Amino acid sequence: MHETSLGGTLRDYLSGEEIDETTFEEFRQLLARLLVEEKGYPKDRLKAKVPLKYCVEGEEFERSIDFVLYDEQGRPVFLVLFCAGEVATFERETVCAARLIEGGPVPYALVTDTMDATLLDVRTGEEIARSMDAVPDYERLMRMVGEAEFTPLTDEQRERQTRVFHTYCGFVCGDHCECSLPPMPPKK
Repeated sequence: MHETSLGGTLRDYLSGEEIDETTFEEFRQLLARLLVEEKGYPKDRLKAKVPLKYCVEGEEFERSIDFVLYDEQGRPVFLVLFCAGEVATFERETVCAARLIEGGPVPYALVTDTMDATLLDVRTGEEIARSMDAVPDYERLMRMVGEAEFTPLTDEQRERQTRVFHTYCGFVCGDHCECSLPPMPPKK
């Protein structure tokens, strides 16, 4: 199922602004509430729909990242992707996004459909925990981030991660999403 507009608007939990109501937006709003109200994330440092811009073969693309948590210095430290489908299917895409996000890579990322979740170590790409209990509370996450290694990508690593990320975006979204991807080849 792909995200489509429902023709209405709703009030965004984080910004307080009116935003388009879509098939997935209610789930994102619930996730934002969970992170802030139950897990203690500072509302002012959690940003929604952060654009991840990248270039493949001279062509510019953009994919929206559902949530990025920033530290007190304004550096991204945690990324959350909402998915509509089997969470494991989106793990590699999430790791790539966490490595490519501007100011990153971030040390940890989460992919969730709001029923299941996987917490990922971005450096290794390995699963740390699985289930909605895997969503770390803010204090625990900050301890984890404080102990994590931050290593910027080399140009070669960035190029490889970008190609993998672009492939996942194209495979999952195809020509049905509102993200800016190249057109699918004509069907024969």
